[in-house]
Amino acid sequence: MRVSFYAPLKPPDSPKPSGDRRMARLLLKALKARGHDTHLASRMRSRDAVGDPKSQARLERLGKRLADQLIRAYTAPGAWRPDLWFTYHLFYKASDWIGPIVADALSIPYVVAEASHAPKRADGPWSQAHHQVEIALARADLVIGLNRRDRACVEPALGARARYFGLRPFLELKKDVERQSARAEIAARHDISPDTVWLLAVGMMREDAKLESYRVLAAALARLETRTAWRLIVVGDGPARPIVEQALGPETVFTGIIPGDGLATYYAAADVFVWPSVHEAYGMALLEAQTAGLPAVAGDSGGVPDILRDGETGILCREGDAVDVANGVARLIDDPATRQRMADAARTVTAAEHGFAGAADRIDDLLTEALARYAEGG
Repeated sequence: MRVSFYAPLKPPDSPKPSGDRRMARLLLKALKARGHDTHLASRMRSRDAVGDPKSQARLERLGKRLADQLIRAYTAPGAWRPDLWFTYHLFYKASDWIGPIVADALSIPYVVAEASHAPKRADGPWSQAHHQVEIALARADLVIGLNRRDRACVEPALGARARYFGLRPFLELKKDVERQSARAEIAARHDISPDTVWLLAVGMMREDAKLESYRVLAAALARLETRTAWRLIVVGDGPARPIVEQALGPETVFTGIIPGDGLATYYAAADVFVWPSVHEAYGMALLEAQTAGLPAVAGDSGGVPDILRDGETGILCREGDAVDVANGVARLIDDPATRQRMADAARTVTAAEHGFAGAADRIDDLLTEALARYAEGG
């Protein structure tokens, strides 16, 4: 089928890396892998980070103009016309001001992947954007949930003909990087001893929940007591880097952003992935680490438990609890047998439940069903 794809938070061809961009690209690739003719509808970013009613009003006006332009383009004689509209990541800070209008005008299904609904935002600085989220959810024919904890608030906001389906976050499973060669490469690059336990954290350095995760990590590591020597490697960059560097101290290895597939070498070389996951949706870096067979210590937030199986592939800690994080990290540093058991389980679980092919098949089935139900009147 022909699919118009839109990611209001960040377009898939954005130059700035993030988990949102990664998942948008994976969804596009999944659609194309099952033969769907997919076009990027717009690069308009609707993110309002601070809650500015004037900004939301401006975004609404811009969205309506772009929707009108798309409707004219799609309905021109001989033009490419979508059978279905697909929006990725919808929430009160990044509403879809375009898709519902176009879907209504063309009488096509409106599909959302990863939506959240926050009733507490009905009043206050994000009220306009929140209301637009409710409009989009009421219009949706299908919502594909990637975060289990979104469902409780999203389902009551859906229209009578909508369907909600949970889908675990997914990745393309790539060939494992050989651990010993990766470890030797990273040891030489950063002048660190291969005889220590290497902790790996991956995250952008922004003054939001990411920075709070780094602060919890710093507090946890400051109280760490282990029998075994360890070093922390941090992959990431951003405007809050000076704050992160000061919090984590001079012994931390800061790599900056690692482009392309270079991060796979760090996953292969490290011993434990650690990320407090404060206000995390699910965490693509965590999924990458688990896919690479890296046991993890992470905060129990959002959809993180859909990726990390507590006691099996890693250790879940209370969200924001530095003491709990410290205890989990200390356990894995001093217990190589548990690290290896969890590493083996992480590879097995991600291969079975988070693979690209299975997700592409499921999405294909869901869209085909949504189109058929719409044609039959819901």
